[in-house]
Amino acid sequence: MEPSQRPDLLSLPVSDVCARLEEHFTARAVASYRVRQTMAWLYDRDAAGFEEMTDLPAGERHALAEAFSLRAPRLERTDRSRDGTVKHLWRLADGELVESVLIPAGGRLTLCLSSQAGCAMACVFCATGWSGYRRQLTAGEIVGQYRGTRRWASEHEAGAISNLVFMGMGEPLMNPRALFPALDLLNGPYGVGARRITVSTVGIVPGIDQLARRPEQFRLALSLHAPLTELRSTIVPVERKYPLDRLMDALRRFDAAGKRRITFEYTLIAGVNDGLELVQPLADLVHEVGAHVNLIPYNPIPGPDWRPTPPARMRAFAAALADRAVNVTVREPRGRDIAAACGQLRAEHELTPPAPFVELQAAGAPAR
Repeated sequence: MEPSQRPDLLSLPVSDVCARLEEHFTARAVASYRVRQTMAWLYDRDAAGFEEMTDLPAGERHALAEAFSLRAPRLERTDRSRDGTVKHLWRLADGELVESVLIPAGGRLTLCLSSQAGCAMACVFCATGWSGYRRQLTAGEIVGQYRGTRRWASEHEAGAISNLVFMGMGEPLMNPRALFPALDLLNGPYGVGARRITVSTVGIVPGIDQLARRPEQFRLALSLHAPLTELRSTIVPVERKYPLDRLMDALRRFDAAGKRRITFEYTLIAGVNDGLELVQPLADLVHEVGAHVNLIPYNPIPGPDWRPTPPARMRAFAAALADRAVNVTVREPRGRDIAAACGQLRAEHELTPPAPFVELQAAGAPAR
């Protein structure tokens, strides 16, 4: 069987993997405990290939490789910021590149996962959108970022990954065929609690409703960036398809379904969306669904002639929200020096020579 035709075990539901392995080993008259051994390598030990499954005989490892594939992304490059943020560049089986970001903060170790190669949402402040959309990731390619990063973190004594956020490259709710199977896998055999997984969206209403129908309590983050439709449509073009009134209806349904807290992500851009006259309409939206607000400093990218809101104005904006009983956090930039901050992810096809573990100068939020 050609490699591309072999079932990718990383993309399959765990029940299918178990059934296929049972069928495989039974056909070979091999003891059933080999199924458990193989699945332990898949879900506990993050094997990148069948040759690593050293408690299986060499002949069985070869037979597995002939019947199945493990399309694990290959780590192409690692960049580390002085603040401890780590950005990984992953090369996929077809040569495509995606990025993930690992962020240590306050006793947590958060991994930002990509769901697409590039992004078609074209948010004006985001380098990923400016670089264009190339293709959807598979469930295995999404999960593979987690497996690869968990393995890297173990090898480098970085600690255990505690939280996952779909805030890397791409719009996760535009890739439901891979996102929801990936959520099943991460929350199932990989053991990540649903309350520790956040799906971030620019406001894809059908996807929000699909997430609301799930029994698990996955968290939801909305890339809001403006509380008024006219203004938001200039920053987040999908507003024209799913305007705020429709979007808020979906968020109310999500909230009514008993899901966990909704977060509004709000990137502050000087002179664009940081006027204090926007505080009250933003607070009104917050109180409709009991949301929390993350205020994020704009991270400049090539293209728009925009600047970050000055710190004093950010504090005033946050204080005005707090005065209106809004739970608000001002996020510190993380990984900005390695282009891992909010809106900066942009996997390049033409790489400079790899420079693993580069220690750079400035401190610098994960992102879309």
